[in-house]
Amino acid sequence: MKIVMPGGTGQVGRVLERAFTAAGHDVVVLTRRPSGPGQVYWDGETPGPWTDAVDGSDVVVNLAGRSVNCRYTPANLRAMMDSRVRSTRAVGEAVAAAARPPRVWLQMSTATVYAHRFDAAHDEATGVLGGKEPGVPGYWSYSVDIATAWERALAEAPTPRTRKVALRSAMVMSPDRGGVFDVLSRLARTGLGGPVAGGAQYVSWVHETDFVRAAGFLIDREDLSGPVNVAAPAPLPQRAFMRELRAAWGMPIGLPATRWMAEIGAFVLRSDTELLLKSRRVVPGRLLDAGFTFDRPAWPGAAADLVRRSRARARGRAA
Repeated sequence: MKIVMPGGTGQVGRVLERAFTAAGHDVVVLTRRPSGPGQVYWDGETPGPWTDAVDGSDVVVNLAGRSVNCRYTPANLRAMMDSRVRSTRAVGEAVAAAARPPRVWLQMSTATVYAHRFDAAHDEATGVLGGKEPGVPGYWSYSVDIATAWERALAEAPTPRTRKVALRSAMVMSPDRGGVFDVLSRLARTGLGGPVAGGAQYVSWVHETDFVRAAGFLIDREDLSGPVNVAAPAPLPQRAFMRELRAAWGMPIGLPATRWMAEIGAFVLRSDTELLLKSRRVVPGRLLDAGFTFDRPAWPGAAADLVRRSRARARGRAA
């Protein structure tokens, strides 16, 4: 297949590009900074010569959007919103105008769209969208606004010949440097990866292998459209999540952090505590109902695999 990936230079894009290329597909990455073969310039906002790549393609996987790993200032939140909505609208215009439009459009979304809760898991049928939870910082609702606006831009795109799927993805765990697993592993290996603010908040995650397999599954399944949770079926509290990660690295100690300590750490790292403190208890209802099976359904095995591969890569770089 010919697969076009707007915004495909980030961690998730690298994961998909490696897998799609290894499977023999022709992958075109749309980026603001082309640096090699298979990369085409786009500005993420307006149609241009890049639309030629979309016309005649089989699949579009839109991953474009400003990173959420930043301070949630008003300016950054607005940039997160604008980059997602404008890029999705631009992709929609290209698909709508194509003489030979792609048969499926996978659009990145986020599990953050669901409410902060501890008592029950969110699937697509019964999950509660966030934004009105009591007792959480008011600005958390803006993250939900971003997610809903992102999906609304997808739904409103006039593309009757193209099936559209919103990937409500949990954190994609891969051993790539700079990815979320790399960041969490640094904390675990240095003994800092203990419970944060008690650690009862749930962590939803998905192993890179299952993320890739889920993408392929959704490309092939013509009966699936709309929002789909892409997350392992076993989210777990943050304290248990980090305990298993420390065990995989062989680190017996994990110093706990209070909420105010997390605030200081997030400020130093120029990140935001919502990424640590919001409880994301998300399960893949539609994938499981459709017969999808996970290679890495439980975190202990997934963490052990990722640590093993991280160590192998480190040895390779050292050599």
